[in-house]
Amino acid sequence: MTQGQETPLGHEVIQKAVKGLDGSPGVYRMLNAASEVLYVGKARNLRARVSNYARPSGHSGRIARMISETASMMFLTTRTETEALLLEQNLIKQLKPRYNVLLRDDKSFPNILIPTDHPFPMIRKHRGKRSDKGHYYGPFASAGAVNRTLNQLQRVFLLRTCTDAVFSGRTRPCLLYQIKRCAGPCVEKVGAEDYAALVADARRFLEGRSTDVQANLAAEMSKASEAMEFERAAALRDRIKALTAVQSAQGINPRGVAEADVVALHLEGGQACVQVFFIRANQSWGNRDFYPRTGAGAEEAEIMEAFLTQFYDDKIPPRLILLSHPVENEDLVTAALSERAGRKVEIAVPQRGEKAELVENAARNARESLARKQSESATQNRLLEGIAEAFGLESPPRRIEVYDNSHIQGSNAVGGMIVAGPEGFLKSQYRKFNIKGEAGANSDDFGMMREVLTRRFERLLKEDPNRESEAWPDLLLIDGGAGQVSTVAAVMAEMGVDDIAMVGVAKGVDRDHGKEEFHRAGQPPFALRMNDPVLYFIQRLRDEAHRWAIGAHRAKRAKAVSATPLDEIPGVGAARKRALLAHFGSAKAVSRAGVPDLMAVDGISEPMARKISDFFSARG
Repeated sequence: MTQGQETPLGHEVIQKAVKGLDGSPGVYRMLNAASEVLYVGKARNLRARVSNYARPSGHSGRIARMISETASMMFLTTRTETEALLLEQNLIKQLKPRYNVLLRDDKSFPNILIPTDHPFPMIRKHRGKRSDKGHYYGPFASAGAVNRTLNQLQRVFLLRTCTDAVFSGRTRPCLLYQIKRCAGPCVEKVGAEDYAALVADARRFLEGRSTDVQANLAAEMSKASEAMEFERAAALRDRIKALTAVQSAQGINPRGVAEADVVALHLEGGQACVQVFFIRANQSWGNRDFYPRTGAGAEEAEIMEAFLTQFYDDKIPPRLILLSHPVENEDLVTAALSERAGRKVEIAVPQRGEKAELVENAARNARESLARKQSESATQNRLLEGIAEAFGLESPPRRIEVYDNSHIQGSNAVGGMIVAGPEGFLKSQYRKFNIKGEAGANSDDFGMMREVLTRRFERLLKEDPNRESEAWPDLLLIDGGAGQVSTVAAVMAEMGVDDIAMVGVAKGVDRDHGKEEFHRAGQPPFALRMNDPVLYFIQRLRDEAHRWAIGAHRAKRAKAVSATPLDEIPGVGAARKRALLAHFGSAKAVSRAGVPDLMAVDGISEPMARKISDFFSARG
């Protein structure tokens, strides 16, 4: 290329790329002149799909902008269309291209687990991979929804909720037994066969067969009365009452839909809200709202397809998914979700009946949620503009990082960082830093702040030296005054990062809310007026950082309290530690045990027993 000749863009690049393509399925990437990925797409036929972009006209404004910025393309063929769809969504999550729809909230959902590896299984909440053996029921929209259901199950089925370690160590029934929330298997108040029947009833309830459970309970109560076992009959009567109360509280639940996710989308002003309602066992197990990035103007069908494929990337889809809008490639999405579930998954856009009512309810919630979100965003943007004005910034900050430390006379010292921006608090990006240097032990607040900021920005510089990502802050808020600001300024100067604004927030006179002083390097401190909304906003940021740091400190302190010498033995994990403590009662008793006694513990082999014995012998 001769000097001064511009790099070809847009249609010219795409036309050249088409010549080397065939009709294979696959994934394509469009990159700009800086080699940043603009868009990731899939195709049943790569040549045909990419040829559409080579046309000089007939595109939406979003696609036309994307084409005009394209400087190169990359291609990857796949064996099937389904593989192309799955690969496309993996690349979107990884690369976060500007013109793709992106699901930004990707948290896991809680489930209820009834294990199968214990003669008296507990019932408990479970989040994350389904690696434990047992029966899983979910997902639930929130921990609160799980807790409510567990509370119902305790009242009706009397299953234990204590850990295996607590269960094995009990000699008297606990309070839950006294208030008729547990059958008391730990002290043999119920036999294995009867407890298994309770577990079976609980599983039938969670599978939507609560009518069968009630009929069985009624039959058992009748038998008990005829046999003059009046105490047992009264207990069964109480359980029937509790189950009836649960069923009446579930009157709003769908009768004709046993298992489904209801997914409704509302799109307005380039912003989207997706509401997902979880229906399992003819019960509503809660709902969650999501605000996917719309890829600079994508329409409903594309947003819905991208949402479904990304949302179920690490979740097992239900048998039926009810949608407010059709997806672009229904057969392809259905095949991908069925493959993920290991069974047939149906996608439907209902037009009438109970299913349509469920979708309309979800759509109304999506519409109202988006309206609230837009109102909150407008308020948040005004506050960020106020911060820029108060602190003399060139523009409103897109990312604010707030730092605080927490310790008690130097013990269990922890640094905390919270993040806020136009969308409010970004809790998925909060970080905590265990203080490793001498500053923590010496209660040196300046030294702790130096360590936290050094570690934070050394990592940023290593991961993104060109500062191209959104992980770089526009403003640092430091809990403290001139001393902390000077410390942070020195750290930033040492690393060559001296263009990020920083402000220290000191409590000021009498250490009262409303009298905060703000410190900037090389400038006199100043204050905001008492009723300024920006002041209240900064107070919320500072209080959130304080809450986060204190929570991290308390968690570290609690872990230290429960620590034992067993934690230091290689090969002794959480399960073996629990087994040893349950068997011997304390770490000191474990240290005095001989090899034969250690081998009597479940999961402790002879080599492991010798390793434990040798560990304590070496400690003297």
